[in-house]
Amino acid sequence: MKRLFALLFFAAAIFSAGANTFSFRADSMSGGRATGREITVLTGNAEVLSDNFLLKSDRIEIHGNDNRFIVGTGNVEGNEVEKDIFFRTDRLGYDRTLRTARLEGNSALEDRKNQVIARARFIEYDDVNETAVLQISVRLFNDDLVCRAEFAVYNRVEQTLLLSGFPVVHKGDDEFRADRIMVDLNTNDIIMEGDVRGSIRN
Repeated sequence: MKRLFALLFFAAAIFSAGANTFSFRADSMSGGRATGREITVLTGNAEVLSDNFLLKSDRIEIHGNDNRFIVGTGNVEGNEVEKDIFFRTDRLGYDRTLRTARLEGNSALEDRKNQVIARARFIEYDDVNETAVLQISVRLFNDDLVCRAEFAVYNRVEQTLLLSGFPVVHKGDDEFRADRIMVDLNTNDIIMEGDVRGSIRN
C-alpha cells in the first residue's frame, strides 16, 4: 500500500509540473527526479495527452525541465486532437515548449480535415505555424494528385506544397516533372521551375 501511494504521489508530482498539466497511462512506470537528469519511462500500452497532443506507443520517455520532451518508440501513433491530424512512425519526439514533433523511420502524416496523406522517412511538424517538412522518399496524396520528391514543405494554412529533389506530380493521367514544383492544393494548380517536362493525355 505504501509503495502504491508513493508511486501515485511521484506521478502526480511529475505530471502537474509546469504550466500545463497532462495525463498519462501505461502498464508500468519508472524514473528518477535527480537534478538535471529528470526522466520518466512509461512502458506497455503507454499513452500521454499534452496540449491537445495524444501520443500512444510501446515505450514513452519524458524528460527535461517541466517535462519538456516526450519521446515515443515502437508502434507510435500520434493525434493533434483539435486539428484532426494523425501521425504514425517508428520514433517520435515532441517538444512541448516549441510544440514541434519529429518523426523518424517509416512515417506518415494524415491531415483528415484537408484530405492530405503524406509519407516520408523524416517528418518535422510545427504545430504553431502548421507546417510540415518532409524528407527522403516523400509521397503525398490529395484527391487525384499523387506527388513524389526527396524534399517537401506542406503548409496546412495556405494549402500549398513545395517539392524539390526529383519531384514528380501525377494529376489523373497527366505527369509533370521539374527541378521545383509548387502545388496549390485548393485549386490543384501546378507551378514548375527548371528543366520542366510533362505529358498530358487528352
